[in-house]
Amino acid sequence: MRRWPADRDAPKLRAMPELPEVEHTRALIERAIGGRRVDALTLADDPIVIEDPTRFSELRERSVVAVRRHGKVGWIELDRAPHLVFHLGMTGAWRVPGVEPIALESTPNEIDRSWPPRFTKIELVAGDMRIAMTDPRRFGRLWVRDDPRREAPIAELGFDALHELPSVDVLASALTRRRGSIKGLLLDQGFVAGIGNWIADEVLFHARLDPRRSPAALDRDEVRALRDALEVVVRTAVAADARKDRFPRDWLFHRRWGKVAGQTTEDGHPIEHVVVAGRTTAWVPTLQR
Repeated sequence: MRRWPADRDAPKLRAMPELPEVEHTRALIERAIGGRRVDALTLADDPIVIEDPTRFSELRERSVVAVRRHGKVGWIELDRAPHLVFHLGMTGAWRVPGVEPIALESTPNEIDRSWPPRFTKIELVAGDMRIAMTDPRRFGRLWVRDDPRREAPIAELGFDALHELPSVDVLASALTRRRGSIKGLLLDQGFVAGIGNWIADEVLFHARLDPRRSPAALDRDEVRALRDALEVVVRTAVAADARKDRFPRDWLFHRRWGKVAGQTTEDGHPIEHVVVAGRTTAWVPTLQR
């Protein structure tokens, strides 16, 4: 199975691109070049981010039919194959001239308003519109695919956490066959696509579940709580357009960062940090069982 770099905790990052940021990106690209023809493109010389650069010339003179997303992977669907597929990694972002990017860092650096911006990996020209994907840390990826849904990386992903949430019965059946921790399972893109570290913690906080619990040990009420929390957290974050200052004030998100001694929830419950499934995990032992 093809892999790409896992998301990593980084002290300056409030939230790296997860499903809400990629959904924001999908809509941004569609507003900018939806229905337009790709007249020209420029690629950086970066074999880490760009797979098989010789195929990218096939994208020219094709019209953009739609911009789609599954989990953390997006693609620009053209009027005929092939299509442009992207994964933002840790610091990837699509930029449009004159549109302020959403901030991922707790203390953002000054926004680069030059064009093309620094660290551009690809620039598309569609009529009088230009868009570019930047990636300073080179964890993002760009692919050309003939049938994105049926090819890697999208074909290897589980259900989309926004559009394909299964019923309680289907989810309960799937969980009975899983071992390890529920936190680790939420981070498994082959099980559920689009969930990263902070969303997993937020979902488990809302569901009142200990992140170390075995998925197979959850009873039906707990599975329902997990499903409800997935739906609420993901839909709320998307409705907020991934802008963190619009998230509800009682979310764990606002108080989970930095492993600061004495951190509490808004109503005073102590927040603790442990490592679960290899990831720093914020949770509230007095509430999560």
